[in-house]
Amino acid sequence: MEIKKKSTAKRLLHLLWIIPALIVLVFGVFMYLIPATETVDREGATGSQDWMARLDDSIPLSSVVLPGTHDSASTNAQLGYITKCQALTIAEQLDAGFRYLDIRLGINGTKFKLMHGFTNCTVSGWPWAATLSLDSVLDDCYAFLSAHPSETIVFAVKHEHGSETPEQFEKLLNAYIAEKPDAWLLTDGIPSVGEARGKIFLTRHYEDASMPKPTLGLPCYWQTQNGHDDVSVNAAAHENGKYTLIVQDRYEYDAPDKLNAFRKGLEAVQTDETHLSISFLSTKGSGSFGHPFSYAKKLNPALLSMSERLSGWIVVDFGSPEIAAHIYQMNFNQ
Repeated sequence: MEIKKKSTAKRLLHLLWIIPALIVLVFGVFMYLIPATETVDREGATGSQDWMARLDDSIPLSSVVLPGTHDSASTNAQLGYITKCQALTIAEQLDAGFRYLDIRLGINGTKFKLMHGFTNCTVSGWPWAATLSLDSVLDDCYAFLSAHPSETIVFAVKHEHGSETPEQFEKLLNAYIAEKPDAWLLTDGIPSVGEARGKIFLTRHYEDASMPKPTLGLPCYWQTQNGHDDVSVNAAAHENGKYTLIVQDRYEYDAPDKLNAFRKGLEAVQTDETHLSISFLSTKGSGSFGHPFSYAKKLNPALLSMSERLSGWIVVDFGSPEIAAHIYQMNFNQ
């Protein structure tokens, strides 16, 4: 009897060890192994690195049909199943033709790091990978513009995580800009294509209504749209100083409602010297946590097959060279 009790106890101890191990294994599969398989077709169109060279210098940048990526630095990110939004690196996105980068920053000591929500973007897909720094991202941007001076990069900066004031955030951002000031365009109005060529055009989304307004770049603020009980609510307009921003960013819709919001939002787009329109095709779905890749697999093919003419700046998850070319080609289709 004593031997049987000891044997039973050993089996229970064995189970107590196996269960946590299985939990860790399943967690690792979902958060790191599955995201490593989430990719896009990398075949690109000829001329995508220099497509803006075909645009007239006098066109307002807001009138260009501009392809962009949502959470641009999240190619590798902690908890990737719910945080990964891109398969291409930032350098690859630029080569593919994307010109709007969604840059979400947190402060790490005296430096900026790239983040998505409360998680860090990383330099590889391993759980122990180093955090991706703004220095690395800017090196890619500077190198691209040096090789392709006809292009511009819209650098849409958001304070993603942390308790710093807008003043503290902007002070650190200005220190980065000061290292290479000639590479930046910091106007608070909508520039022309000619003015933006060869530059990183800064837009800012880190205002606090209770604080003094930040000063660097184009103010680009909009109220969080997430989901809405009334799915007929699509784009919203915001007055941002010298221009009106029109945004559709319903990021808590499931795929059918999101596609409808995107299509309806295009009807509100205005593109001229005093209006800028941004339409997001990205969504995490209606749940507390989503899987961006599963929605992009449905929405991106729908974008490619849409009969509607695209206009404004179009921002996607899991952007591919095909999608970038489909968007920017709208500038040249009669």
